[in-house]
Amino acid sequence: MASVNLPKTAKGQETLEKICRAAEQLFAEKGYYNTSVVDITAAASVAPGTFYIYFEDKISVFRYLLENLGHTLRREIEIAATGCATRYDQEYIGFKTFFDFVSKHRGLYKIIWEAQFVDNDLFRDYYEKFAERYVSKLKAAQKAGEMTDIDPRILAYSLIGISNFIGLKWIIFDGKPVPDEVIHEIMRFIRRGAFST
Repeated sequence: MASVNLPKTAKGQETLEKICRAAEQLFAEKGYYNTSVVDITAAASVAPGTFYIYFEDKISVFRYLLENLGHTLRREIEIAATGCATRYDQEYIGFKTFFDFVSKHRGLYKIIWEAQFVDNDLFRDYYEKFAERYVSKLKAAQKAGEMTDIDPRILAYSLIGISNFIGLKWIIFDGKPVPDEVIHEIMRFIRRGAFST
């Protein structure tokens, strides 16, 4: 976890969340290098000194933000998929939850991709943590006979790629939610593949 002094009170938690919301918005709009701590505190309506109660420096809030967003996304997908009867249903709910999450955190894409220039280890870790958990779930589905015998690591990164670029097209490029029919087409592709035999 990034270097952060987690608050022990509700008021402190509220202040930390204000700082994080402001940082997310500014990093997405202006980029990491064009955003200062003073910019963040002004947008959060807190004194500059308050920032340093929680974070050592700007890179600390960037790391915390990316790690926290990644953790929250993974948790939301896991909760949403609880109770799904099949891996296929879990995949559908996973895509839908991912797209809904990104619609609420549109700056997530810019922050993730900028991470490769700000902290490449963090950028890599973000995807590898996601893929690691994905692989274990895909292996279980393969063992249960629900999925074909494809290398689960390749499969995990392929599915992550689909979600990333579908989200990029509709949410970022077109500025609108991913329609349900698009998710159904993704699932049709996953179930049947792209080539007739």
